[in-house]
Amino acid sequence: MFEDSMTNSMFDLSLVICTRNRATQLAQTLKRVSAIQSQLKWELIIVDNGSTDTTSTVVAEHTAACDHPVQMVVEPGQGVSCAKNAGWRAARSAIVVCIDDDCYPESDYLDSIFDCFANDPKLGFAGGRILLHDPTDRRITIQEHSKPFFFPPGSFIPAGAIQGANVAYRRAALIEVGGFDTWFGAGALYSGDETELMARISAAGWNGGYDPKAVVYHHHGRKTANDEWRLRRWYDRGRGAYYAKCILNRRMRNIYIIKWLLTRRHNSLITTGREIVAGLDYVARACRTGRSLKG
Repeated sequence: MFEDSMTNSMFDLSLVICTRNRATQLAQTLKRVSAIQSQLKWELIIVDNGSTDTTSTVVAEHTAACDHPVQMVVEPGQGVSCAKNAGWRAARSAIVVCIDDDCYPESDYLDSIFDCFANDPKLGFAGGRILLHDPTDRRITIQEHSKPFFFPPGSFIPAGAIQGANVAYRRAALIEVGGFDTWFGAGALYSGDETELMARISAAGWNGGYDPKAVVYHHHGRKTANDEWRLRRWYDRGRGAYYAKCILNRRMRNIYIIKWLLTRRHNSLITTGREIVAGLDYVARACRTGRSLKG
């Protein structure tokens, strides 16, 4: 099954970058993408999530100059999860790799990601290191662990262990769980789109992993303590909704109740309070909209 999924695809990998009104930053990222060195067959998918700036021009110029196939996908649905769903569904490979539009991959990035999946036919998701590009930026939204780690099926996925700026999925796993939940992610109700998705993939019986050899540099541009405070508050809200959704899922309930109670020992009362409020908000919204609470 693994060999068929890998060999019958048009490409070995699909690299997906979602963007909205960040043409200047996107141009810098695409310049670094052009420096990737690999013998793999890969495609680039750029998802424009409703931009009104010169994003289309930047993509057209990159497409004309590069030597790998480029797909431009327009997804007007609000939120990055809508864009990511459009991206992986357009992919013509068994492995879908996602980086942010402000991340610069190492030249061997795609090879490092591909090796993770080639070595484990049951691997559903994998992430890598996210290093700070600009030392004057706040030390947030990075992942610097230098040792690999593994998530067996049915694992608790800690928020931030693998981040959306550097993550890849087996397309079969995305299909099995239905892709991203559009209530989560930038531009939606809650943060944590990638973590919530990986939790469902793990619960469905797939392995997960982290490999520090796959490296991107994050050029996020947040400089002030207030920038960091607002982001962490957004993350607190996302974790609360994430925990609530997982606790409501019968396959995931026990481990997430235990792990959430354990993590509270290391959190402030303010952080825990934000998580609880967000979790209750998630449950209330799910009840009002008829979203299943049974998992």
